[in-house]
Amino acid sequence: MSLEGKVIGLGVTGSHCNFEQTMPAITELISKGAKVYPILSSAAFDHDTRFGKAIYWKERIEEITGQRILTTIPEVEPIGPAKRFDVFVIIPCTGNTMAKLANSITDTSVVMAAKAHLRNNRPVVLAISTNDALGNNAKNLGMLLNQKNIYFVPFGQDNFREKPNSLSARLEYLIPTIEAALEGKQLQPLLVQWE
Repeated sequence: MSLEGKVIGLGVTGSHCNFEQTMPAITELISKGAKVYPILSSAAFDHDTRFGKAIYWKERIEEITGQRILTTIPEVEPIGPAKRFDVFVIIPCTGNTMAKLANSITDTSVVMAAKAHLRNNRPVVLAISTNDALGNNAKNLGMLLNQKNIYFVPFGQDNFREKPNSLSARLEYLIPTIEAALEGKQLQPLLVQWE
C-alpha cells in the first residue's frame, strides 16, 4: 500500500528527547505523498526544555508540514464527525498519553483527536516512548495491545541496562506500520531489539 494521497493526523506529545528523531519521520511521510496535519499536546506546544524551545519545534513542524498546528480540544473535536484523517499517528507517544488512551481520559488535544478518529473505526498508530512501559504503564500497554484499531510501531528496550522499564518505537518501521494499519494489520514482529 502507498501513502500517496493519504491524509494523516499527527499527534505529537511531550517526549521532548525524541523530537529530533521525529522531524525526519514527518518529512518522510510527506515525501511518500501523504498530507500531514499536526496536533500538539500542551506539553509539546508550550514547554521549553533542555532539548529546545517550544517555538523552535512548533516552527519546524509547521515548516515541514505546511500546516498550522492544532492544540486545543475544541479545535480537534470536529475530526471525528468530519472523518478528516485516513490514519492518526501519535509520535512520540508518551506513557502519560498511553495511559489516557487506555483509560478513556480525554483531557488533551492529542487524546481527543485519537478518540474522535477511533469513533470512525479508523486506525491509530502509536510510536511509544516511555520510561515506564514495563513498570506502572505495563497494564496500559497491555490494554492498548488488545484494543481494536490501535496499532504499534515495533518497539524494544532502548536502554535496558540503565532504564529496564523503558520502551521506544523504532521509527524506521513507522511507514510500514502505517501501511499495515491501513489494511487492518499489525506490522510484525512487534518486539524488536535496540542493541
